[in-house]
Amino acid sequence: MPRPSKRKAAPPITSSDVDSSVRSEPKKVKSKQVDRIDQLFESYANKSLGLIDPDGIVALCSDVHVDYTDVRMLIFAWKMEAEKQGYFSKDEWRSGLKSLGADTLTKLRKAIAGLEKEVIMPESFENFYSYAFRYCLTEEKQRSMDIETVCELMKVVLRSQFPTQVDLLIEYLKIQKDYKALTKDQWINFYRFFKEVSFHDLGNYDSSQAWPVILDSFVEWLKEREKKY
Repeated sequence: MPRPSKRKAAPPITSSDVDSSVRSEPKKVKSKQVDRIDQLFESYANKSLGLIDPDGIVALCSDVHVDYTDVRMLIFAWKMEAEKQGYFSKDEWRSGLKSLGADTLTKLRKAIAGLEKEVIMPESFENFYSYAFRYCLTEEKQRSMDIETVCELMKVVLRSQFPTQVDLLIEYLKIQKDYKALTKDQWINFYRFFKEVSFHDLGNYDSSQAWPVILDSFVEWLKEREKKY
């Protein structure tokens, strides 16, 4: 055991020893920026829920001049790390708008208009792409998404980068009979496939690699399709 110190104990500090300016310092108040962000939230929120619900999002889209189905609204949800499709909590709203530096409607309109720049970098897009699938799962403990929804989401998220590939994959998904729904792993591998595989000849597609079976079938369908043209 350590030997007890022989140093004389310091006398206890009394309230009179504390600087009065420190004792009287008020609690930290919310910044004006947060106040403005909260005011914006309240203008769209469902008061009984304490959330911005689908009606509030439709009103927001009208005010920022962006369609509800525009990819920028999905990126906006990603920026807020929104957990439930069609709903924004106050904490999510605060976090997202602070990260965008938008505390007025004018600033928010400008920020949303330029949101596609937020996912230009590959690492950012991969994070957003993964989030998009999770965000569109509407039921608790849901692990897969029906083919029709997958196709619509792919149009919104990937078509601008890979128009030919997306259109062909959607065509295949709609006629194949093996899958009624797809998992997140399959969704993630679609993007990897588009990035890595040449659609000119499919020469660098190696079925021995860890591709989902659905992509093996897709490649076979593409090869058969090519023979017909």
